[in-house]
Amino acid sequence: MDVLCHYASPLGGITLACDGAALTGLWFDGQKYFGAGIAGAFGEKTLPVHREAMRWLDVYFSGNKPDFTPALRMLGTPFRRAVWEILLSIPYGKTMSYGEIAAILSKRRGGAPVSARSVGGAVGHNPISLLIPCHRVIGADGSLTGYAGGIERKRQLLALEGIV
Repeated sequence: MDVLCHYASPLGGITLACDGAALTGLWFDGQKYFGAGIAGAFGEKTLPVHREAMRWLDVYFSGNKPDFTPALRMLGTPFRRAVWEILLSIPYGKTMSYGEIAAILSKRRGGAPVSARSVGGAVGHNPISLLIPCHRVIGADGSLTGYAGGIERKRQLLALEGIV
């Protein structure tokens, strides 16, 4: 059973989900794919893992780089989890393109081709926004493409990190 709690961010409400031990979801309220993966039954209360994630969000939204990461449980296909692991490696204040992620995956798979489009699908379905920084993924030409929380939020998040 997932347990939900809510956080008021400067960019709108955020819903956090956890399984009791690790964060399993973090979405801006109403964003595309909101709540994807939440188990059918859920409760609402604030658990220690929620408090740790909210502390991370407080640091992040104050304009600072958090120096810790709450426990995360990435629920998805092996391909999506591989993409999300790469997202976790994108440093605060930096970006990476979909094509660059595809090239990393291709190399890890012994040269098997990986399309930027398939990477985009995995990035778009990231269930733990912000902590798994899908907002740091950009188009090959540097454009701000796709973000389930909305392009304006993506722009604001990147500006918070000093990128745009």
